[in-house]
Amino acid sequence: MESSGFREGVADFNTLNLSLERDIFLRTLIRELSGTLQDVVGLEEASGFISVVGERMGRQINQDYKSALEVSNLSRKQVADVLIDLKRRIQGDFYVIEQNDEKIVFGNRVCPFAEKVLNRPAMCMMTSNVFGTIAANNLGYAKVELQQTIAQGASGCRVIVYLKLTEEAEDAEGREYFKGLESV
Repeated sequence: MESSGFREGVADFNTLNLSLERDIFLRTLIRELSGTLQDVVGLEEASGFISVVGERMGRQINQDYKSALEVSNLSRKQVADVLIDLKRRIQGDFYVIEQNDEKIVFGNRVCPFAEKVLNRPAMCMMTSNVFGTIAANNLGYAKVELQQTIAQGASGCRVIVYLKLTEEAEDAEGREYFKGLESV
């Protein structure tokens, strides 16, 4: 008996037209994991779990960049460059809209999770925690505000990393990060 052009037991799986490879598999895995967390424990708790992972990744990525750049600490400009570079390496398209001693404002045209991020705002905590951890561990303090996200249906992301506790930073909704401390 033949089905779909293959004889039973003699299929050439190498020629099957399936969009399944490591990148898609891993993005789908993270999407389903975050979706399950959101459904079971709620968005806030799911974001908290993903935050822990993001913070750990942020510490490792921070160390990797400092080692590669052969520096013990990153400057504000280097922090911005590192955050853009790491997103580029994972197929995001982040760019600096504005930066000064008080904040760095990023835009983003492409999420590294691609379509898998839609309706999964908890996944954005990876960006918040990686950005916040790297900024705070090098500059002392960070507060990350996810003003707009692709996950919530925007055409792009707008992420503000506050570097000083200004009135604007205090009024912003976001997560705070401190050098050597876990996020609060």
